Amino acid sequence: MNTRIFVLQGLALLAMSGAAQAQQIYLCVNAEGQKELTDSRKGPHCKALDLPGTAIPAPGGARKGTPSAPAVAPANFPRVESAEQKARDADRRAILTDELNTENRKLADLRKEFNNGEPERRADERNGSKYQERVAGLKDSIARTEQNVEALKRELANIK
Repeated sequence: MNTRIFVLQGLALLAMSGAAQAQQIYLCVNAEGQKELTDSRKGPHCKALDLPGTAIPAPGGARKGTPSAPAVAPANFPRVESAEQKARDADRRAILTDELNTENRKLADLRKEFNNGEPERRADERNGSKYQERVAGLKDSIARTEQNVEALKRELANIK
């Protein structure tokens, strides 16, 4: 394996785990020639790597557990007027209400066809397995539509 790729992969792993913060990283080579990246020197066969930028300071010198200042939008950040936002919310509410009504109608139709688990057999369903497949499909469709109705109700509740 190429040493450079190995080192880069090891550094990526250490950076993801947070172990690279303010610690020295060593490249150790054992008697068999196998390379290992570690955060502690394991003997004379380890060489300290000079890796600038491995320590990642906290932003603004903030310490863990201290609250940070609230984020402030830049001056040129686009703003939406209150009236425009209300119009957008009204449009969104109308669209979601329409979708909710459609899903409720679909759910009512599916429940009617399902007929409490005993839908009418069709002419092509003389075979019992086809009928059972359709019943299972109806159950799945009802469950999915119920989930859609609940999700739409949640979205409507979230609109200001």
